Amino acid sequence: MQTVKKQTLAVSAGVHATQDGLTSTVYVLLPILAQSLGLSYAQVGIVRAVYSGMMWVLEIPAGILSERFGEQRLLVFGLIAAGLGYGILSTANSFYGVLFALLIAGTGAAFQHSLSSALISRVYDGPSRRVALGTYNASGDTGKLLFTGIASLLFGVGVAWQTVVSGYGILALLASAVLWLVLRRLRVKGAESIQARQPSTTASWGITDRSGFRWLAAIVFVDIAVQDGFLVFVAFLMIEKNMPASLAAFAVVATLAGGVIGKFACGHLSARLGVVRSLFLVEVFTAAGIVGVILLPPVAAFVLLPLVGIVLQGSSTITYGSVSQFVDEARQSRGFALIYSMANGASVAGPVGFGMISDLYSVGTAVAIMAVVT
Repeated sequence: MQTVKKQTLAVSAGVHATQDGLTSTVYVLLPILAQSLGLSYAQVGIVRAVYSGMMWVLEIPAGILSERFGEQRLLVFGLIAAGLGYGILSTANSFYGVLFALLIAGTGAAFQHSLSSALISRVYDGPSRRVALGTYNASGDTGKLLFTGIASLLFGVGVAWQTVVSGYGILALLASAVLWLVLRRLRVKGAESIQARQPSTTASWGITDRSGFRWLAAIVFVDIAVQDGFLVFVAFLMIEKNMPASLAAFAVVATLAGGVIGKFACGHLSARLGVVRSLFLVEVFTAAGIVGVILLPPVAAFVLLPLVGIVLQGSSTITYGSVSQFVDEARQSRGFALIYSMANGASVAGPVGFGMISDLYSVGTAVAIMAVVT
């Protein structure tokens, strides 16, 4: 059983690293796309929102479809779609071409979070489940760090963004083939077999505590809106501080580097202090860190970014790790799909809303509002 647990976590983490790496590469592409296509801040937000929008629309259907086709098949499909989307993106030469490509890639990205989270929750229980989900979330940030770091370095040495994007698309397609081969050997009961063995005694969505689940969903929405908004505009904030654009892109990488540590640390923090106290501490430090980035000079702000990343992204481990407490065992995929759908909705609203504020006032004003709503 321990072998199955470890293999399930490893496979889920690998998919998460790849998909989140592809998703986050968009952040470091935004300054380049804005410059080459002459985008406004609102359009920058829309570019990011299209990717998240498809994840928002398809997250719940993905959870439901997993009960018919199994999480494993849909995880493979997700990687294929993401790879194709990146392939199309490498040929895009207009604002609408970029939107279409990211629509395809975002479709693929929708088929992973709730599916992998459900697989992990099915083989882990008790305190180990929260730690396992923390490890899973950290793998996503590891992928974000690797993909954005490599892309930023390649851009810095003069490699065309189209070349980097096409390479990532090919990598996703290769990863889908490897995943298919591995999953054929790994036997984990899917949502369908669990339901056949133990029919749910709750409502169709399996929510056992509606009030608690609604509060969790609201917290996730605000949390992710700030997270995504900050990651989209932190590079532009550094540019406003007169930092060169090539170096400003590394602001995203610095923030994500802290996020890797935060996913692990906040999972253990939640296990020790409980959800409410740990989440309160994390959000307070997030707001303080964002204010510091706004007020400090460029170099000092850059040094602070990894610390901001720890708390900014670590909060996700606390919130996502609480989902299973409010959802029936036979409906785990649906419960995670609802929460991730809420998160993806925030990823649409956050960048667009903060982008409009940036156009009306300034990027600094938009980032300051992020600190307030946190």
